[in-house]
Amino acid sequence: MCKKFINRKVWLSIFSFLLCIQIFSQSPIGAWERYFENENGTEIRSVVIFSEKFQSIAMFNAKSGEFIYSNGGTWELDGNMMTEVVEFDTANSERVGNVITFEVTITNDKLSLPESDWHFSRIDDGGPGDLNGAWLMSGRYRNGEKQMRNTDRPRKTMKILSGTRFQWIAFDTEKKEFKGTGGGTYTTIDGKYSENIEFFSRDNSRVGMSLEFNYNIEKGDWIHKGKTSKGDPLHEIWEERKK
Repeated sequence: MCKKFINRKVWLSIFSFLLCIQIFSQSPIGAWERYFENENGTEIRSVVIFSEKFQSIAMFNAKSGEFIYSNGGTWELDGNMMTEVVEFDTANSERVGNVITFEVTITNDKLSLPESDWHFSRIDDGGPGDLNGAWLMSGRYRNGEKQMRNTDRPRKTMKILSGTRFQWIAFDTEKKEFKGTGGGTYTTIDGKYSENIEFFSRDNSRVGMSLEFNYNIEKGDWIHKGKTSKGDPLHEIWEERKK
């Protein structure tokens, strides 16, 4: 009887371990990339970032960083079917608000869309950066004065981060307008948040720039202070996006 009990405990432990592996392998959270050549033979890089509830994809010239395309919104995964609600689409604004469901297959290092034959390789699983998640610009300091904004309004500036990648997007879901985006890699080390810009929709000359900010988390808000890519002072407040 004791032997049976031990065997049962061993089996339950193995089952729990395998279940954890399966759950992890089915999680898209983190960053993924895909390289392909367009009809002109130009190499294009696609980077997808998934936070717990939100996602974005950016396509840009792999060599020059010239911005090509972006879309994103909310996501849910039920088995191997992913459902997204589009919040912005740089190629077709009429897609904003649409609900799209498609099949995905996810392993530890691959994310595939069988219908389109797209295959992405995992960049990270949400680590090691401290700011993994989706954040909304909620305020800033101007001349030492704190100015807050309503993050529930349709006009949003969102920054979505994996463990190593970031993308910011400004958009308006009510007007179905896309305002701009940029992204690349980031690190969070010893209170310093550093960005390396790989694409920037408004000004391709910003590609290759590195920006460093002082940052800290205060009552759940991300506060960072430094200078913009233009060299202007910047002191912003970001709150974690919940809905």
